[in-house]
Amino acid sequence: MNQNKIILILGANSDVAKQCILQYVAKGFSIIAASRNTHSLESFIQKNNLNSKVSVLSFDVEDFDSHQKFYNQLPTKPHIVIYAAGFLVDNEKALSDFKGAQQMMTVNYMGAVSILNIIAMDESNKNLERITGLSSLSGVRGRKSNFVYGSTKAAFTTYLAGLRQELVPKNIIVNVLISGYINTKINAGLELNKNLLMEPDYVAKHIVNAGNSFTIVPNFKWKIIYFILKILPESLVAQLP
Repeated sequence: MNQNKIILILGANSDVAKQCILQYVAKGFSIIAASRNTHSLESFIQKNNLNSKVSVLSFDVEDFDSHQKFYNQLPTKPHIVIYAAGFLVDNEKALSDFKGAQQMMTVNYMGAVSILNIIAMDESNKNLERITGLSSLSGVRGRKSNFVYGSTKAAFTTYLAGLRQELVPKNIIVNVLISGYINTKINAGLELNKNLLMEPDYVAKHIVNAGNSFTIVPNFKWKIIYFILKILPESLVAQLP
């Protein structure tokens, strides 16, 4: 029964993660929502009357040394893990100020590897069924407008692909969500094509209902863009913004 299954959401304060919480609860799952900003998360939980189904824990993805202790102190080991933490600065800032680039690397990739390695290698957790990571179309090909951010997402996608192979003998599924533009606070202020903009609840639905396939690309328009980017010659990729 779903009510006995635990979902651990890391970076649970993101807009997509919050929609995942709502949809998982509607399906009868219990949630451990972990975030550095617990105050905002607790406000969301109270507003939606989710206190009986959602536990909020403090988790700092950038504090690698705290990850093992965080995992050891979980009240119940999870059946499903969602890594939804993300950080973005524009490419110009990332090129001129390494602190911004470093934080993207830490949140989008290094922190993910740190905590997911701990979770995936725990032989004592017989519950674990699935790990899903939120990546980005920006990581499919390097483009001059966002290649620093894109490189962190490309690294994360590659890590998840290898982790999937590593966990096959344990019958643990690993998925990666490759998303295009989402109407979230991380993209606030950016000039994005509204015809391609997806809502967080739509993206969350694809995470919550993930199947066995490794790559999840929500929205048929983004599926087309994804496959075109994969096969586009380098000379044409260089002409993209």
